[in-house]
Amino acid sequence: MIVEQLGLKDFRNYAGADVSLAAGANVFVGRNGQGKTNLVEAVAYLATLGSHRVSSDAPMVRDGQDAAIVRARLAHGERSVLLELQLNRQGTNKARVNGVNVRTSELPRYAQVVLFAPEDLQIVRGDPSARRRFADQLIVQRTPRMAGVLGDYDRVVRQRTALLKSARARGIRGDALGTLDVWDEKLVALGTEVIEARLALASDLASPVSDAYAAIAGADHDPRLEWALSVGGADPEEGESMDAAGSGAPLADQFRAALALRRPAELDRGLTLVGPHRDDLVLKVRGLPVKGYASHGESWSVALALRLASAELLRAESRLGDPVLILDDVFAELDAGRRTRLAELAGGYEQVIVTSAVEEDVPEGLRAHVVRVEAGQIKAGDE
Repeated sequence: MIVEQLGLKDFRNYAGADVSLAAGANVFVGRNGQGKTNLVEAVAYLATLGSHRVSSDAPMVRDGQDAAIVRARLAHGERSVLLELQLNRQGTNKARVNGVNVRTSELPRYAQVVLFAPEDLQIVRGDPSARRRFADQLIVQRTPRMAGVLGDYDRVVRQRTALLKSARARGIRGDALGTLDVWDEKLVALGTEVIEARLALASDLASPVSDAYAAIAGADHDPRLEWALSVGGADPEEGESMDAAGSGAPLADQFRAALALRRPAELDRGLTLVGPHRDDLVLKVRGLPVKGYASHGESWSVALALRLASAELLRAESRLGDPVLILDDVFAELDAGRRTRLAELAGGYEQVIVTSAVEEDVPEGLRAHVVRVEAGQIKAGDE
């Protein structure tokens, strides 16, 4: 897949922008704060339905405006498709494909992007929510219909939690709250599907992550990833450890048993304490958790390996060709060896988009097409 043209209106600091991109390597160059990352954020949103920088859409709408527009013309071999997205500060977003109105959840069927940015260190070092978001965005790219499942699951969690808070406030306990059973079944049905997709993802990423880590770090530190599941009876969100393998019973049965076990605590706290929204993706190198034990270089290598493995997985499975590989302001953070190895790996993709404050930080092989960015304005490469 290749992004041939990107158009923005009222997106971040762009009143308007129109950018032509080429196959192969493209570099956006400009001082910090000029809008380089905003361009690649817009491209990635079409594929993941989310930002790598913020958890809500409102910050992407230019100050003083009600909506932002993202347009991208994509090439899938000889076929061309035009995607249009309207991000609303309030209310539901809108989307069109080749001029036809579609649900926004349809966009990942046409756009596949893997973006690596300094913020990705939070995947390996931050809270479980960062790792869940990484996994879920990749799941949506692999199976676009999962966007609807994840959205439905989030709504059930919110509604069930609201019921628990109401029950706590009214002093209702145990069997007196019969409506909770209905929400439990919805939670189990949707949550089981999410957990199964995440477990399959971890299994499928294992080999690509190991290969990518060795290629980036120049060493084999036996990187591993596995899910710690709240259906196992504990709570990874609060640091409680558990056997990631579970009990061996069917997943839905484990889910129901965990809900029954935790119901008194849920009623006391007014929170939904069981489900994929409480799980964690445990990352290890040399047999130790990356979070808290890995060096800075190892953490960078794991984060890079996760993204490169994601790209390899999508490349192997997709009919759209290679995903677009985006490297957002990362070369300045890497030592010379990792820079060279990353450039060699990235150069094998149909299209790579790099952002950098300093052009010379980007290896020469990735500087085929240079676009300069200044204060929300696109300049010609030689300006």
